[in-house]
Amino acid sequence: MRDVSAPPLVETPQYGGLADTLYEAAGRDPQRVQLARRAPGATDWTEVTAGAFRDEVLALAKGLLASGIRFGDRVGIMARTRYEWTQFSYALWSIGAQVVPIYPTSSSEQVSWILADSRAVACVVEHEDDAMTVGAACDRLPTLQRIWQLDGGCVRQLTRLGRGVSDETVHSHRTAVDPHEPAAIAYTSGTTGRPKGCVLTHANFAVECDTLIAGWGELLAPPGEQPRVLCFLPLAHVYGLMVQVCCLRAGIVLAHQPDPSAGSLLPALASFRPTFLWGVPYIFEKIYHRARQVAAEDGKADLFDRAVETAVSHAEATEARRTGAGPAPGLALRARHRLYDRLVYSRLRAVLGGDVRYAVSGGSTLSRRMGLIFAGAGITVYDGYGLTETTAAVTAQPVGRVRFGTVGRPIPGCAVHIAPDGEVWVRGATVFSGYLNDPQGTAEVLRDGWFATGDLGTLDGDGYLTITGRKKDVIITSGGMSVAPAVLEERVRAHPLISQCLVVGDNRPYVGALITLDPDALVHWQRVHQKQPSADWGAVADHDLQEEIQRVVVTANTAVSRAESIRAFRILPEEFSVGQGLLTPSLKLRRRAIVKAYAADIDELYAN
Repeated sequence: MRDVSAPPLVETPQYGGLADTLYEAAGRDPQRVQLARRAPGATDWTEVTAGAFRDEVLALAKGLLASGIRFGDRVGIMARTRYEWTQFSYALWSIGAQVVPIYPTSSSEQVSWILADSRAVACVVEHEDDAMTVGAACDRLPTLQRIWQLDGGCVRQLTRLGRGVSDETVHSHRTAVDPHEPAAIAYTSGTTGRPKGCVLTHANFAVECDTLIAGWGELLAPPGEQPRVLCFLPLAHVYGLMVQVCCLRAGIVLAHQPDPSAGSLLPALASFRPTFLWGVPYIFEKIYHRARQVAAEDGKADLFDRAVETAVSHAEATEARRTGAGPAPGLALRARHRLYDRLVYSRLRAVLGGDVRYAVSGGSTLSRRMGLIFAGAGITVYDGYGLTETTAAVTAQPVGRVRFGTVGRPIPGCAVHIAPDGEVWVRGATVFSGYLNDPQGTAEVLRDGWFATGDLGTLDGDGYLTITGRKKDVIITSGGMSVAPAVLEERVRAHPLISQCLVVGDNRPYVGALITLDPDALVHWQRVHQKQPSADWGAVADHDLQEEIQRVVVTANTAVSRAESIRAFRILPEEFSVGQGLLTPSLKLRRRAIVKAYAADIDELYAN
């Protein structure tokens, strides 16, 4: 199959902008809980009603007008995922201004480029260090007039400044917004070069979110219960921004978690108890590996592993029964599954707060095995696919018809086409209108209504899409073999010891790999193998450790032909990081930068 589409489920709005939802919801039921927030370091959450949030946003919008922000102006927001991010975005949309999301981990050069390219007139930052990053670029930013600092009390200051502005002035701006005007200039993560500004309209976000709510809303919470979502995805990424808009449009209680590390995220999940989870594969993998590590420390690794294999078998049999490919789980399998549900799976669900039964994974493909593990443990993860240019999801698993290892079918109103060279093309009302200030770049990817994604993929007979890699990532060895690295990298990275894997081999005689280790998992491995626990990266020379990684690589190689298999690998002394410029802020590998940074290590792979 090369084409598949789905009829629209919602209509494209003909008037109004994203902020209207907030005011309309507060008008209908001002006492309905809309958000939850907590002070830094606190554990208790304070509920915020729709009416209270509207009043806060309206007051902030007045302050923005009083400070000189005007209809159509662009304002950067450079902060982690926190309550004020949502405040500012809706205040800006209330006056017809446009949001320019900026990752707080961005370098000074990246910040300078984004603010200059977007011609932003102001920027909201989180703290003094961010203010200094922006301030260092001010000489190259003639349009930038103001920097506001969240931790410096800018919300309170702007609210006071706007006291003399009338409500009607804000509303006159808000009602003048056309749905086809830009709501955000969202910059790509720049895996292959300078970030590009994707112009995303109010209509793009509205159609995206309304479609997901209408088609998948039943998964958000049990009947009669108000859904609760803890957003830990970066709001500077279109995925996180989409989650925010979905929550406000659907009446979902939205809470924010600035720090997505396991040490901070897991306690937040336990205290907030979300009913639904939007995440990325990295989070699900971390949760799984952490659960296994805890089991091993309690001397229950064998029990955990048996439970995992039972979960996979049960989920596979359930999927086979649903698709007509095989029988339902047998009596013995069901009995083992019930036993492990009490002993193991319930504890895994408790890590997410205890109330999550469905989740969504996006950003990159969740492995089939990881999807089966969670499904067998009682949490069905709906994997999807999308890009900044498509306002997040353009495909998703249909409700009740998940095919693990795929990214589902086109969401209603969208279509997928596989080009002759295997590239995935998509179209629909969620596709962006083009790159800011880049007509050539726009023309290269928008073709007769289709957006050429740059990803490679296949469609099965039922229209389910599988992503197989990126066109620009394909490796061609000196023998002429074309290798898509994604399959190998995914399989190697599935091992709990390994945090990252980059397959190399362009113009080389065979395929190699650069591998980094998870520091916590390394310490755990050393303890289990009766070695002196240490996160010292000198352990990469350990013979037993090298043998362990060799076994991982051999197992991964079973997924490909011998000519495509990894013949040599090197364990690097540190993980790739955003700060080094080796990962994008959304944690994707910057392949060119890594190859350049580790050129000597790659040469050594082929020295013998």
